[in-house]
Amino acid sequence: MRRREFITLLSGATAWPLAARAQQGESVRRIGVLMNRAASDPQGQGRVAAFKQRMQQLGWSEGRNVQVDVRWGEDDFDLEQKNAAQLIALAPEIIFASGTLSVAALRRLNRTVPIVFAYVADPLGAGFVDSLNRPGGNTTGFTVYEYTMGGKWLELLKEITPNVTRVAVVRNPDNPVGVALFGAIQAEARLLRVEVSPVDSRLDAPAIELAIRSFARSPNSGLMLTPNAAAMLAGVGYKLVTALVAELKLPTIYPFSYMVVEGGLISHGVDPVEESRRAADYVDRILKGEKPGDLPVQAVTKYQIVINLKTAKALGLTVPAALLAQADQVIE
Repeated sequence: MRRREFITLLSGATAWPLAARAQQGESVRRIGVLMNRAASDPQGQGRVAAFKQRMQQLGWSEGRNVQVDVRWGEDDFDLEQKNAAQLIALAPEIIFASGTLSVAALRRLNRTVPIVFAYVADPLGAGFVDSLNRPGGNTTGFTVYEYTMGGKWLELLKEITPNVTRVAVVRNPDNPVGVALFGAIQAEARLLRVEVSPVDSRLDAPAIELAIRSFARSPNSGLMLTPNAAAMLAGVGYKLVTALVAELKLPTIYPFSYMVVEGGLISHGVDPVEESRRAADYVDRILKGEKPGDLPVQAVTKYQIVINLKTAKALGLTVPAALLAQADQVIE
């Protein structure tokens, strides 16, 4: 064998193990995602897409160095538990969980796999973390609002419709957040001299429609759709509510801006897509070696008010100038 061929062969033999080691170094990390939305819900799909996009920006590409397994809990207690068990069985290194019921379902089955949550109102009260600054354990993430926000929603509804004296609150009674929010709404209602009544989102669509129609028969009525109920009604459910309140001319406040873009009157809440991106930042840090218990729970940095003037006009409402000035988006 010629000397040059021998050197080429030798260098190739040396390079092969190096290349093999490089490929081994690019191991595939497994991430679980448990969303509190329906798989058919475009908003839920958008949140997952935003999470994956941010992960890719941080260097995690599906098919190269990360695998993402997604399950959909629909904010339904039994379905959340079933899909949490499926995810745990896949042995992910970390799980991104959306919503209180998702996190609770995962923690009933697991206290070791790191969990990064978003859209959770009270992680301390729910027992997910030891403290907000030093969560401890395997769970940390991003809060979506405080319970007092329920009072703010009622205040905004009263501001845009001053004549309202009765408000039906669509909530998920299986979610402890729904119960606590209703308490905060009741407290504000006493100050505003408004009567509030719960409507359970776990009812089927005809029962929800019947409850709202019955409530709307009395004058000066309004409606509030809370976030945990909106998650449970993901897909066609909230659209049924939006169409129904338009027919009944029932002023309604929503938790998410896209509901107002699609015809609702007013919303006040966070940008869910942005919260998914923030969650990806924590997932990235934990995959790179940081401990979830050392990462502080972070609060919402910005709430958005969106008003649909076309809907307001259809309801015969004149939006106060002061409220318009507060709005982040006004739909003409």
